[in-house]
Amino acid sequence: MKTQATLELSDVKRMADAAEAEAVKNGWAVTIAIVDAGGHPLWLQRLDGCAPMSAYIAPAKARSAALGRRETKNFEEMINNGRMAFLSVPELDGLMEGGVPVVKDGQCIGAVGVSGVKAPQDAQVAHAGVAALGL
Repeated sequence: MKTQATLELSDVKRMADAAEAEAVKNGWAVTIAIVDAGGHPLWLQRLDGCAPMSAYIAPAKARSAALGRRETKNFEEMINNGRMAFLSVPELDGLMEGGVPVVKDGQCIGAVGVSGVKAPQDAQVAHAGVAALGL
């Protein structure tokens, strides 16, 4: 049996602060969502001026990254390259770039999802959040 790390509130706040700082530094109005390994919500933060729809998209990206254990950019690329059947996968609905898993010791322990600007910029903010843990 394996022992798996879990995200604590202090970790979540550190990731959220780093993601927010990256967004603010670039003048990007985004929503930041953080989930645990099962895709359950731990944090949701919508910066001023961000479209309300992003409050649905960011958690979906985070959930998909956690459950799929990979960046959502990979799912988007699969679909764009013609694997349309992937759209039928249950529980994965944030299949656009901007969801980044949190991996510690080879285990996915959560994810950050960001929505509000261009997909690579969403991913940049999400990566900044994950990087704050120094894994």
